[in-house]
Amino acid sequence: MKKKANKPETTEASYYDLHTGAVDDLVNATRENTPRYSEEELNKYRSGKSKWKFPQWLKVGLIKFWFYGAVCYFVFWGLGLYVADQLDLMFAGAIVMGMVTDLLINHFLRFTEKLPGGSKKWMMVTTRGAKGFFLNLLYGFVLQFLIVTAYNVVNSVIVMLYAGAENAPLLHVEPLFFGLAAVGVDTLCVMLRNAFAKMVADAKRKA
Repeated sequence: MKKKANKPETTEASYYDLHTGAVDDLVNATRENTPRYSEEELNKYRSGKSKWKFPQWLKVGLIKFWFYGAVCYFVFWGLGLYVADQLDLMFAGAIVMGMVTDLLINHFLRFTEKLPGGSKKWMMVTTRGAKGFFLNLLYGFVLQFLIVTAYNVVNSVIVMLYAGAENAPLLHVEPLFFGLAAVGVDTLCVMLRNAFAKMVADAKRKA
């Protein structure tokens, strides 16, 4: 008969040393001594792998499109039935857009980010708290102004193409184009912010 191989005996002391060592490593972990892994390496161990993979920019664009389209639906269509003055309606729309950006869109992007801080490149205002909320309110007015400008530009082009005809199919405020315009101007603003931040970081690195 073959003798069974002797298994290494695990004593209570060695078991205790093994686990206390792991706890010490966890407690003493810092950014300097923590190993860094690439996004591809981390994706190997993430659950919920799907056959259909959409790029992150498309997911972010759809999220913003849905929320900004909802702002148009509830504010400009819903509240517009009771507020006759267009300036007051645009003011309310800018406030709501700023609140939606801070409380819904940015919060959702942070909640779904794969790495800490990975969602910042999709946000115009990355600051949290009361300061970030106030900045996003101001950003709502910037978005509103740029969206109105986009509408005016598109309608001006349509009028030119139809040679000023009264039956020119002008764009009206509705959730579909409003959401697309909002995503477009927001993407432009975020790209400019990222480019400026990169320039500042490069300048500091060279200095």
